[in-house]
Amino acid sequence: MATTDLSVYDKTTIPSAKDFRFGIVVSEWNHDITEGLFQGAFDTFIDCGVLKENVVRWNVPGSFELIYGCKKMQQCYDMLDAVIAVGSVIQGQTKHFDFVCDGVTQGIKDLNIQSDIPVIFCVLTDNTMQQAIDRSGGQHGNKGVEAAVAAIKMAQLRKDAKF
Repeated sequence: MATTDLSVYDKTTIPSAKDFRFGIVVSEWNHDITEGLFQGAFDTFIDCGVLKENVVRWNVPGSFELIYGCKKMQQCYDMLDAVIAVGSVIQGQTKHFDFVCDGVTQGIKDLNIQSDIPVIFCVLTDNTMQQAIDRSGGQHGNKGVEAAVAAIKMAQLRKDAKF
């Protein structure tokens, strides 16, 4: 569990994002949590100079569907510089949590291996709803902010690594 504020970042350490384009794929499951994460990422993009029209959002039903949504977004919008996968999986009383978390983690890892457009993992995997609230705009800040900063840095890496 995070013990620092996930929303804190130093703009002087972040590349200029004014010319970048980003995609955000948002799970509808645990809507209140994923909306908070989306808003944190979106607001951070705007704060770092990204134009509103350069942020594309798609919704998918659940966290497992983030993989397909991100893959399709990479294919449909090849001008994107990075994609963020936003989801929230909360532990229940069955092994479903383990299967979904593992599948999403491996799926997003695979997308990063297979495509030139980075996919940022912004999927909360919490034991309780309170932990998810705390990390999506609550007492520990917002993991969406952290994901947006990572997306900007990876977009710059992608740009710099082109020959």
